[in-house]
Amino acid sequence: MLKNALYGGINAAVLTAMNADLSIDLDRMAGHCRWLLANGCNGLAVLGTTGEANSLGISERMGALEGLAERGIPTAKMLPGTGTTAITDTVMLTRHAEKMGCRGALLLPPFYYKNPSDDGLLAYFNEVIQRVGGNIRIYLYNFPQQSAIPFSVDFIGRLLKANPGKVQGIKDSSGNYENSLSYVEAFAKDGFEVYAGDDSLLKPLLEKGSAGSITAASNVNCALGAEVYANYDNATGAAAHEILAATRKAVISVPLIPALKALVARNTGDARWLNIRPPHLKLSAAQEASLFAMFDASGITLAKAA
Repeated sequence: MLKNALYGGINAAVLTAMNADLSIDLDRMAGHCRWLLANGCNGLAVLGTTGEANSLGISERMGALEGLAERGIPTAKMLPGTGTTAITDTVMLTRHAEKMGCRGALLLPPFYYKNPSDDGLLAYFNEVIQRVGGNIRIYLYNFPQQSAIPFSVDFIGRLLKANPGKVQGIKDSSGNYENSLSYVEAFAKDGFEVYAGDDSLLKPLLEKGSAGSITAASNVNCALGAEVYANYDNATGAAAHEILAATRKAVISVPLIPALKALVARNTGDARWLNIRPPHLKLSAAQEASLFAMFDASGITLAKAA
């Protein structure tokens, strides 16, 4: 396990609560953030894929960060997604995150134009980092299934060399153990923070020197994740990890974001959690029943929301 990581431990890729008109419900979102921090989360990766950030406008994303801060959610524990296809928007969101007190920002690659060269990708990130300035740390978001742009070990090495002290780590949502391990083996010795984006890889990567996880399923399984993190090298952690992996398998058995919203709606007794922006749709009754049965069969027990 990597010690002294800025976001070391369990980080939830936080859901964005929405009203019936699909505007952001900041009161409910802040309540969920408080529940996460009280039930095992070390950090909050807000406004990422699970948070439907790419269905939100730039002003909405900035307003959400401000609204959560106004409701007492500590911005030092937030790792907001700020990567967009536009350099200027990415810079604006990242500067705003630092102004709000966030220690880091999570950046997707510029995902619209496919198959960029490593030189082009490096030019993009160099430009963003130079324009952002300040002291905020940059975290890369490797999610090739969505972005179609993977981050290679060679690229990361070049980026680190070009921007010393600026690029702190990576969230790897490739779901590929060998890929995550390659990042750990190449860079963790220098303090580079590698976070599993797949709960089932948390324990094996901690054993190799990763910093923890940033996952969607942590919206519901964060207490289990915290148990694994605290006991990754013993039998208690191994037993918790089996249940953790089973919960991950359950939530990806149907469309992920509506699945998590359905689970939170059930746990809170608040059907407004089912509100979701198109093109995502609520689960069908059959999907929901299948999800609940599989999730409950994992053996997890959720703490009730306040």
